[in-house]
Amino acid sequence: MREASWNDCLDSNSAIKVSPDKERAKSLTETAEERIKLIREINNKNCNFVFEDYYISILELLQAIVILEGYKITNHICLGYYLRDTLQREDLYVLFDDIRFKRNSLTYYGKRMDFETAKAAIDKCKKLFKLIRELASESLSAMKPR
Repeated sequence: MREASWNDCLDSNSAIKVSPDKERAKSLTETAEERIKLIREINNKNCNFVFEDYYISILELLQAIVILEGYKITNHICLGYYLRDTLQREDLYVLFDDIRFKRNSLTYYGKRMDFETAKAAIDKCKKLFKLIRELASESLSAMKPR
């Protein structure tokens, strides 16, 4: 079954209910931040790798958010549906789905991006990273300690 919504993700067990884990969420957030700090300059040789680092950092932030809400999500498309259907953030979903598609092309089909395309994708990632980081920070702050 190919998921088309958050409910489909729940029905197919691509998203399963788990105990919320603030420490894991905090660790994922810190790792995402540290990965971004390692990025220096973007050039023709490293632009696809920089893009992948941003993408992975965004995934880590999204995983932090969903683990705080008590979910484990096993695929990237369902992370997008969580943004769109549960958080009601169509704007973030559109950005995420675009970079997810680019990352899949790069990772699964070996379609490297030219410098200008990669730079534009990285700019989208920077914007999305900032917005998702704010959501993760809000979620961490709102969660009560055990």
